[in-house]
Amino acid sequence: MDTPPSVVVSVALSALAMTAIVAVRYLATSGLFAGLTRKVRPGHYKGLEAQMRAEIAWSLVSCLIYGVPAGVVAWGWQQRGWTKIYTDPAAYPLWWLPLSLLAYLFLHDTWFYWTHRWMHRPAVFRRIHAIHHASRPPTAWAAMNFHPVEAALVGLLIPALVFVIPIHVGMLGLVLLVMTVMGVTNHMGWEMFPAWLVHARAGRWLISASHHHRHHEQYRCNYGLYFRFWDRLCGTDKGLSAP
Repeated sequence: MDTPPSVVVSVALSALAMTAIVAVRYLATSGLFAGLTRKVRPGHYKGLEAQMRAEIAWSLVSCLIYGVPAGVVAWGWQQRGWTKIYTDPAAYPLWWLPLSLLAYLFLHDTWFYWTHRWMHRPAVFRRIHAIHHASRPPTAWAAMNFHPVEAALVGLLIPALVFVIPIHVGMLGLVLLVMTVMGVTNHMGWEMFPAWLVHARAGRWLISASHHHRHHEQYRCNYGLYFRFWDRLCGTDKGLSAP
């Protein structure tokens, strides 16, 4: 009988695997929407080649920072049952499925809003957040273009939540999908969604490229990730731009 690998090796392999998955997800999603931009808006990213190379380089570093805690979570769930992730839909009432999704998104959005505002303090901005704002204008490759400290702040909340709040593995996958797609589409530098949706009643509460682009123009507004709730409540919502 083969000797099982040590816990350290097992966790390291899980972290390596999750880093690879996060990197492939980033490259595939950002590459897809960057390709869409080239097709729909030829020349939109002209002259931004050096910027996009920097965005990709920093984003791949972020993939490692995202991947390590994700690997620890995956290992703890599969090997020890430490997390609150579950696979049986009947383990909790069915109404908990959508509610858990909304809870994770709202808590992530809350964490992002307040840490984002903190990173716009002048001293913190210069040392950390300036890397993200070096994307002028942002491109589809910029969603994970973070200083390592910022990547850790952004990337650690959801791995922490799975130890506290129960969530079905399918809903967790949907959280990650929403996070990835909205992160990329909000940095494309142009609004891909139709005006009737962006300006609809629901659209006035959701972050879009038009909303986030204004943040990259004016810096001191529109800090949210998914929702405009905190921006509206705190008076930092400055409406939409025209990317």
